[in-house]
Amino acid sequence: MGNLFAGPHLWIILIIILLLFGAAKLPALAKSMGQSARVFKGEMKAMKEDDAQSATSTAAEPQPTSTVQPPIDRPADQDTPPRSS
Repeated sequence: MGNLFAGPHLWIILIIILLLFGAAKLPALAKSMGQSARVFKGEMKAMKEDDAQSATSTAAEPQPTSTVQPPIDRPADQDTPPRSS
């Protein structure tokens, strides 16, 4: 199938975008896309830092052992709610 974004395909895509949005709106569109990309990059970096920080903190702390509580003994009449007639 070849490269879709090479040569004449790229020019056709750019012309369609120009026709759809108009020349006046293209700078604003590019600015908003740049800001969105910057925010996305910042959030991804913060998530990676949080993951690294939580990985080091869990490695330093001992893992808690599972504590299983014994079942509570209840009379048979309290196990099920009363039926309406």
